Parts: sequence; structure tokens; C-alpha cells
Amino acid sequence: MNIRIATRKSELALWQANHVAAVLTKLPEIKNVTLVPLSTKGDQILDTSLQKIGGKGLFIKELEVAMHDNIADIAVHSMKDMPVILPHDFCIAATLERESPFDALVSRDNQKLKELPPGAVIGSSSLRRQAQLLKMRPDIKVKDLRGNINTRLNKLENEEYDAIILARAGLERLGLSGCITETFTAKEILPAAAQGVIGIECLYRNHELKNLLQQINNKQSEITSNAERAVNRDLNASCQSPVGSYAIVEEENCIIESIVATPDGTKILRKSVKGNINEVEDLGAKLAQHLIKIGANDLINND
Repeated sequence: MNIRIATRKSELALWQANHVAAVLTKLPEIKNVTLVPLSTKGDQILDTSLQKIGGKGLFIKELEVAMHDNIADIAVHSMKDMPVILPHDFCIAATLERESPFDALVSRDNQKLKELPPGAVIGSSSLRRQAQLLKMRPDIKVKDLRGNINTRLNKLENEEYDAIILARAGLERLGLSGCITETFTAKEILPAAAQGVIGIECLYRNHELKNLLQQINNKQSEITSNAERAVNRDLNASCQSPVGSYAIVEEENCIIESIVATPDGTKILRKSVKGNINEVEDLGAKLAQHLIKIGANDLINND
């Protein structure tokens, strides 16, 4: 079988697509894997915040069109960027082993968050990160930050920011872990749902391809991703909402912890639940309902 991978053209997206290609070529059924690099609307519009132009779904559409038009067979994504509800003719056929789910601070003078001066400017386009940063340091300023990883690091170097916050997994994949000043724990900053996970999307009707991709699926990654995404789904939250979730597997159980916050960090709702790993969709829905009962909808609708 030959497989064509639709991917964005950013360095990180290409790294992820090449990583998936390397994993696939180890399967005896695979004869050849090629990349189909595409430019998305989200990549083209860099001067406006994602919240104002439609969210991270702007990075996905062109890749799905390529699969629908038989230009590509699969698409490779950072799962944290994927809408929780996909178009009915698409599915996530496999998730690879999760790398670090946590957020990292990169500061110009190698200062940790607590060491930054009062009024320091931190770059981030995520309301989730903004809320939790401001909870710890209400005196700092969070300024919108767009572009690929190297573009963001260049903006830091050019003194537009005192520090920026990025997903640790992305920095590690590009060999930039040496830039990291500090990695936040789940207690400090809960990550986005499925952060650190690479997902593989394909047409739902392509059963042969779906069965093949199951061979490279990481079950634990699938469980935690589904659990965290279920919380977002039942909160009706997008990947741009001030919502964070983190799930872990302990033997036959899954523990999910989630937060919903105001963007200024003055109010953060936090809950966790524990249940069987075979019922994570229901478990995520249960956690969402707990959050809704204590006011989550008001916080999300006002973000």
C-alpha cells in the first residue's frame, strides 16, 4: 500500500509528518510513503488572533479537503489543535505515544516565571495559558503571539517579549529543548486536551486504511486523548477556550483533572474524576457536568 500524508508546511508539522512516515514504513504492508505539504488559511493569516478568525480549525480544513479529493490518504496533526467534533466523514484512526503534555517557559534572560520583573510581557495566544499565568503572576502582561516556533523564538530574541510560553513537546521535537527555562507542572498549568499527542486522521469509510493504522496506535495515548477531549466536547469548548485537561492511566483506571477559567485568571474552577479506562468518554462527560454545575458555562461564554 502507498500512503500520501497531507501536512502543513511549518517545520514542526513536517517533522511530525516525517515521524509518522518513518513509523509507517516499518509496516510490511507499506510500500511507499510520500508527503503532500499544503498551506492553510491559519498559516497565511498571522496578524490576527485565532479567536477572531475562527480558531485552530483553520489549520485543518485544507488537509481534509485534500483527503476528500483523493490528493492525500491521511493527515497528521497535533491533537491539541483538533476540533473535538470532526466532520462526519473523517475520524482519528491512530494516536502515537504521548510526549510531554506540559507547557514550557522560554525567557530571554533565562529567568523563571517567579523571577521575571513586575510588568514583564509574556507572549501567548492561548487564553488557557494566559489565565493560569495570570493566576500565578497577576502583575505580568500577556501579549498575543502567533507564528511557528522559530518565528516566536525570533520575536523573543528581538525583545518584543520578556518570555514566551510554548508546548514542551514541540520544542523537543525540533531539538530546541535547550531553550527551555522552565517546564510547568500540571498543578501550575494544566495543558490543553491531548497536548503532546500526534494524531492521524483519515476518511471514516476507508476501513482498510483504518485497520492498518490501528497497528501503530498507542492505546494509552488514545485513552487519555479521548478522556480529555470528551471534557471539551461536553463543555462545548474549543481548543481556544480557557479550558485545560490532563488525564493519566493507573492500571484499569483513568483520572482526569480539568479547569475552566476567566481569561484574566481571577476565577478558576478545578475538578477531577476517576473511573474505568473503558468508560473514558462517559467519565469526561461526567467531569464536564461537574464543572457546569459550578459555573463553567458562564466562564466559557464570556471568554
